Amino acid sequence: MKLSNRISKMQFSPIRKLAPYAAKAREDGKRVLGLNIGQPDIETPAAFFDTLKNYEEKVLAYSDSRGQRVLLDAFTDYYAKLGYDFKDENMVVTNGGSEALLFSLMAICDPEDEVLVPEPFYTNYSSFTEMAGCKVTSFKTYKEDGFHLPSKSEIEASITPNTKAILYSSPSNPTGTVYTKAEIELLRDLAIEHDLFLITDEVYRELVYDDLTVYSPLAYKEIEDRVVLTDSISKRFSACGARIGLVASKNTALINEIMKLTQARLCAPTVEQVAAAALYRTPESFFEKTRAEYQHRRDILFEGLSSIPGVFMRKPEGAFYIIAKFPVKSSEHFCQWILESYDLNGVTVMMAPAGGFYNTPGLGEDEVRISYCIKAEDLKIAVEVLRSALIEYSRLF
Repeated sequence: MKLSNRISKMQFSPIRKLAPYAAKAREDGKRVLGLNIGQPDIETPAAFFDTLKNYEEKVLAYSDSRGQRVLLDAFTDYYAKLGYDFKDENMVVTNGGSEALLFSLMAICDPEDEVLVPEPFYTNYSSFTEMAGCKVTSFKTYKEDGFHLPSKSEIEASITPNTKAILYSSPSNPTGTVYTKAEIELLRDLAIEHDLFLITDEVYRELVYDDLTVYSPLAYKEIEDRVVLTDSISKRFSACGARIGLVASKNTALINEIMKLTQARLCAPTVEQVAAAALYRTPESFFEKTRAEYQHRRDILFEGLSSIPGVFMRKPEGAFYIIAKFPVKSSEHFCQWILESYDLNGVTVMMAPAGGFYNTPGLGEDEVRISYCIKAEDLKIAVEVLRSALIEYSRLF
């Protein structure tokens, strides 16, 4: 029997597609350092687990489709501290940031509508658009520029009559780029001039380094009806498995329509919402310590990779990812080879080939995305594994 064209067009995640090779390497007794996935190893604040342990309701009931009262209040207070006035009618709690993006696309786009994204981009943006029946189009950003936005004219060249929204993340997955105020204002102007929604993915907001500032289009009242926020507790609090996210907008008509989708899927998980609310009492010292740790890891990885002949990258400014150009023709072949056929003193590495983060065929084929969510000492080992592996790979291929 024939399956749907929709599912056939979807790609497997480049972040997870090499997992079988990593599993085989572990079966063979190798230690595999996971550089492929943005799974924080920072301990989740204890308030989350304490709340779970102390949950005493006698019936585990559905929550409201919009979200638990205690979590909506926590989100309201959090955004107020950032200078954004969100009320209940501006917010919907979702099953992670993924559902927030999917619901936003479903509410904004009709089949064959286009969502414009700077490439490289988080690979699941393509999956979400396929699920919503629309499609990703893209404009290029370049590693030589640290993946910052190109000129206005270059972006406008990719806008068509079918374009309904611009979608981006800052700090960025997969590049670690943090857009400047001028870049956010460029996106603001494009949204106004071309009558577009601006979907801002801000799940890494707290993870920015070198005393840089994160800017958001939420700050501009003239586009408040166009801005759609995706947020999540996953990276902020190292709580990926809780699957609690948020879609928020001052466009109450949009949020009201998204409520149809939330009611169809009933609710986000009740207990996790209650525990997530407790996370928003986490002191600022947690984020200061977390930022310092990730910046330390970034510096180790950047300096280590930069010392390997033929490797090129710009220093990322936020999140916990680097996209690096390797001296190989096919990063996918190299990433599979290193898992299958190479180790240094019993250690190998798992990475994500970067081609899957691009929309334009052929781009990223000599690049990898590396996550620095493992401990500093292991990052040092990973650099040495890659240094020796690239020498051996160049000899063989």
